[in-house]
Order: sequence, then structure tokens, then C-alpha cells
Amino acid sequence: MLAVPAGTRIDASPEQLADVKFDADGLVPAIVQEEGTGQVLMMAWMTADTLRRTFEEGRTIFWSRSRQEVWRKGDTSGDRQWVKAAYYDCDGDVLLFVVEQEGRGACHTGQRTCFFRAFGTDA
Repeated sequence: MLAVPAGTRIDASPEQLADVKFDADGLVPAIVQEEGTGQVLMMAWMTADTLRRTFEEGRTIFWSRSRQEVWRKGDTSGDRQWVKAAYYDCDGDVLLFVVEQEGRGACHTGQRTCFFRAFGTDA
């Protein structure tokens, strides 16, 4: 029997949440890193609501700027991200989520990571 991945509920304090600095559009960038490999999988945007919901559900939930709607990673593709830990940077303006990536990967192109293209002639 396969183990079912599970996310970790994050109990952020009101003070910690108040430290997060959202931009003029009410967004903050969120970097997603794979727990087992340390590989950066993707970057997406969060609102205060999607941040709260991510903490409550233990799954990444983002704001789509192009569609102007909330999206829970993996609801369509099955490539879900289960939160294991969450951090915010020294300025409070970037988030980092360490996740267990389920399925093919994080990128909508089918790649494991959105960062599969390198600059330079040796890439």
C-alpha cells in the first residue's frame, strides 16, 4: 500500500503574519523548494488569503495573476505540493515553502521544475 503524502499545518503567529510585506497589488512572491533534493521547483504569487489557506490545509495555494483567481497546486494536474515547512526572508517580502512534490513535477510544461532552462552556451 502506498503512503499518502500529507502536508503540515503551519500555526503562524499574528506577529509573524504581520511581518509579511505584500506589494501594492496585495501579492508576495513564494518560492517552492523540494524537501528531499533542495531543488527549487517554482515561484508563484500569494495573497494574504492564499497564505492563510496554505497554512491551514498544508497544501500550496496561490494567486494566478493571469487568470485573476485562486489556484490550489495540483487540483487539475494531480501534481500536488504538500507543505513540510515555511519561511519568510529577513525583509518579510519573500516566502519559501519546503514541500513534498507529488506527481510529475511543479511545472505546467511537464518538467519537474520550472527552472529547467539555463543561460549560457554551455547549457
